[in-house]
Amino acid sequence: MLLQSVLVILPLFISGVLAEQDPLNWWKATVVYQVYPRSFKDSNGDGNGDLSGITEKLDHLKDLGVGTVWLSPIYKSPMADNGYDISNFYDIDPSFGTLDDFDKLKARAKELDIKLVLDFVPNHSSDESEWFQKSVKRIEPYTDFYVWHDGKIDPETGKRVEPNNWISVFSGPMWEWNEERQQYYLHQFGAKQPDFNYRNPAVREEMKNVIRFWIERGVDGFRVDAVPHLLEDAEFTDEERTYYEGVPPTSYDYLYHVHTTNRPETYDLIKEWRAYIDEEFNDKDNHTRILMTEAYASVEETMAYYGNDTNPGAHFSFNFNLVSRPTSAQDFDNLVHQWVDNVPKGKQSNWVAGNHDNPRVATRYGPAMVDAVNMLVTLLPGTAVTYNGEEIGMTDLAMESPNDSRDPERTPFQWDNSTSAGFSTSEDTWLPVNPNYKELNLAAQKLANQSHYHVYKQLVAARSHITIQTGSLRTRVIGDNVFSFLRDLEGSDSFVVAINVSDSEQDVHLDEAFPGLSEFLTVYTASVGSRFVPGDQVSRSLTVGPRDALVLTQCRVLAEIDVK
Repeated sequence: MLLQSVLVILPLFISGVLAEQDPLNWWKATVVYQVYPRSFKDSNGDGNGDLSGITEKLDHLKDLGVGTVWLSPIYKSPMADNGYDISNFYDIDPSFGTLDDFDKLKARAKELDIKLVLDFVPNHSSDESEWFQKSVKRIEPYTDFYVWHDGKIDPETGKRVEPNNWISVFSGPMWEWNEERQQYYLHQFGAKQPDFNYRNPAVREEMKNVIRFWIERGVDGFRVDAVPHLLEDAEFTDEERTYYEGVPPTSYDYLYHVHTTNRPETYDLIKEWRAYIDEEFNDKDNHTRILMTEAYASVEETMAYYGNDTNPGAHFSFNFNLVSRPTSAQDFDNLVHQWVDNVPKGKQSNWVAGNHDNPRVATRYGPAMVDAVNMLVTLLPGTAVTYNGEEIGMTDLAMESPNDSRDPERTPFQWDNSTSAGFSTSEDTWLPVNPNYKELNLAAQKLANQSHYHVYKQLVAARSHITIQTGSLRTRVIGDNVFSFLRDLEGSDSFVVAINVSDSEQDVHLDEAFPGLSEFLTVYTASVGSRFVPGDQVSRSLTVGPRDALVLTQCRVLAEIDVK
């Protein structure tokens, strides 16, 4: 039921409900916004995004309410794997700029009170790294910097073969023969990405030096890439087959990776890095530098990266539950509880719906669900993590023969409807711009009365409310097609989110789902295309449209105006 009066919600809520900012816990209330540098903004017209372009566009992120920028790799690299093959951990790749450009970016971010987090890629380097080249030649202290093995002799052929049956993430053997050194080296990913040997104390010390270098340059933390792969079974034991139907012997899914992922020593290494950062930096200046870990793993394995109160690990380990494609209201409920019911007591939850390795939200869920997913990311308890472009509902670009299967979600950011979507003055960009940029772009959404941008900005603003930061969570599946949750805090305003995952209208009885709600609620924000708009006053029982998503508030003080 929609009443005839309209309410305007005050921009900063009522007095006394904004959470106080804690310098040690800034990372709990923040939105972490992932920037894919090569696709964000090109400042010099060469078709590639760069650090100066990011600096130029920080005002957009400040306007959104983003508190933290996470940069995908910007280190010097031959770009065999889009920067995840690093040749120098202490320098910037020339395609992105210079260390001076980085310092300018950091300085501007500090002016805007935006934290800066870097991708930390510690599992491997590029085979063009000076460290690897010296390891090949057995030049100390790099001889054992990487995982080398003589291999074994095949009793049937008498030929030297790989040490075991391990398969790389990118398919094929995890071992590559080096003719000069006359040994195999391990690469959990590509052959041009040799794995470090973390059983060598010199490697552990070098990585601490890398951490120190960037913290002293002003970064506020790291997202640690591919943590499950950091160490392997020291005995190089063969892995067992999965026997999945139709999986070829060269595929990563052909084996169970119990000897090459999530090893006990890996958890110890994360704790070691956390202790180093805490003792050397965080405990000394009352400012927290965070560790976020990336692990596509089981719930139990993922939660273990948090460590414990005595030996803490990651500040939080990425929650990829929403990166899957739930189809029913019950699916959403299950995925939410799979995380919140298992996160260690006192540890921080987080919500990730997209990144540079997975199809975009609008492509995976459909454009009509963009706002609903952003509501989940921003209003469920914990830190919100957003991939650049999700705030405007960018879609994947279909490519006939992409060089990388992940290219469709990495296309340039769509700033406006000018040349190359305002990403570059050049029409020749490193990846094609999605042709839908003429209609789907940030500038157009800013001018529109209703857009994904406006919804996202409202959602981020709500995160400053004490109920969203510290309130309780209750979830309900209403009927078969509506997922709803309540954020509540005694003595403060309540927020109710209702998401219709179906293609038909649904009757929603919030009074039955959450007894005790006020008779009337106020629409804080609604998904694009909804018949509801911010400020509408609605009954606890209402009808929502197909794929409609609403955020309703039970506010105590609002300014009433007449409908014109």
